Amino acid sequence: MLLVYSLHFRALRVGCAHSSLRLEHRSYVRPCGEFAPHRHNCKIREERMVALAILRVEKLKSFGNIGGSEKHTARLQDTPNADTTKKNVRLIGMEDDSPLEVLVKNKIAKTTLHKPRKDAVLCSDIFLSASPEYFRPDNPSLAGEWDNPRMLDFVKASRSWLVNNYGDKCVRAELHLDEATPHIHAYVVPINEKTKQLSHKEMFGGNGRAASIKLSKLQDSYAAALAPLGIERGVKGSKATHTKVKEYYQAVNSEPLTAVWSNKKLEPEPFESATNYVARIQNDHQFHVLNHQLADRAFMQERLESAEQRARASEKERQQLEKRVRSLESQTNQLRDLALEDVAWELGLHHEEKKWRGHGHIINIDGPKFYDFAPDQQKGGGGAIDLVMHVNQCNLRQAVVWLHERFGEAGAERAAIAFAKTVAAEIIQLEPCDKFRLPVEDKTKWSSVCNYLTQKRGIPENFVEVLHNRGLVYADDQQNAVFVMRNLLEEPRQ
Repeated sequence: MLLVYSLHFRALRVGCAHSSLRLEHRSYVRPCGEFAPHRHNCKIREERMVALAILRVEKLKSFGNIGGSEKHTARLQDTPNADTTKKNVRLIGMEDDSPLEVLVKNKIAKTTLHKPRKDAVLCSDIFLSASPEYFRPDNPSLAGEWDNPRMLDFVKASRSWLVNNYGDKCVRAELHLDEATPHIHAYVVPINEKTKQLSHKEMFGGNGRAASIKLSKLQDSYAAALAPLGIERGVKGSKATHTKVKEYYQAVNSEPLTAVWSNKKLEPEPFESATNYVARIQNDHQFHVLNHQLADRAFMQERLESAEQRARASEKERQQLEKRVRSLESQTNQLRDLALEDVAWELGLHHEEKKWRGHGHIINIDGPKFYDFAPDQQKGGGGAIDLVMHVNQCNLRQAVVWLHERFGEAGAERAAIAFAKTVAAEIIQLEPCDKFRLPVEDKTKWSSVCNYLTQKRGIPENFVEVLHNRGLVYADDQQNAVFVMRNLLEEPRQ
């Protein structure tokens, strides 16, 4: 009689470690009565995955956002997932220990010629890293550890990429070594070299498809800089999402399955019966630890699969909504006039002491309105066309042609539509409306009209006579019945 023992471990993928571990336990056979089982044949096979470059960009739209971000990156507040025994390193901006908010303000003041718009992105936080397989190839799941030469190579390549791409626009960069995997936070002030104004949209893209394309190109560039280190770019257009911090650290801090098995506590002992073996491992703490880890990771995998399924189901709807949003944005832009600051720049004016100066003009711009404080001007207006006509001393047609040459057909059309709306509003406001006049009464036609109302339309004759006597119905010269509607003041209305 033979007894067959078999331990089955479901193949699983540990998301935080970016590698696959499979525990294979082969069945073994022994005759009943023999208490010495064959050595349990167990092997662990690890499939290493390729190390991937990681780049994300976050908008910081207010100085409050900038201060809050610095509190985290500079460890000015408690960070639960950070190891306080490890020190972070400042890679860029070592010479100036001023608060990040001050650095950004100084950079904007010294470099830009325009006052930032209310909705402008003041600073961009670029997150740079690589997947754990690069930093600890022998054991990616060992959070908080890294191969030092590899880490230094990563830092050198990443810093060079930041300097080459952003120069002195990158006011600070911090290397974090006190978390699970080394990474860099770089703060870049997004200044457009051509217009000398803040433009996150120009540097990183705004919203929608254009932003996706720019971010993809940025990721291509960063991956190319790390390629000599064996780090590759991820799949373009991937739907991968970022793990929540709490879930990530719960996963990476759990004991690896290899450690549980390598202590040999779960192996059969010599001459141990099957009954005793099963009873022993069921009561062993390590066995329960292993079960809990498998259950937790199975739950995480189930959540991931469910999220991916929902994402696939909503992808078509998302694309339709995105198309609709782009259409609405295009329509909105067509109705919005050109920014007067951009027009002033193209006119050759320079921004100084909150005024646009040059060519004998001292112009203050307030949204769509402007006023020229120059002694020989002292006049104002509104809109891009009006500003061009004022500064260039030209007519409407010449102003439209000038705008077309500098802002293209779409820009000239936007300015023309805004100008037409302004003129129409002025006409409506200033031009008096003609007072409503009732049609002229023709008493000779009343007899025919009265017969029509009473005989053909069936209106009671006495009712028609009452209305006629009160002047509420009469006949005009075309033999039409005129019914007079009045307001509460007894005034006739159209």
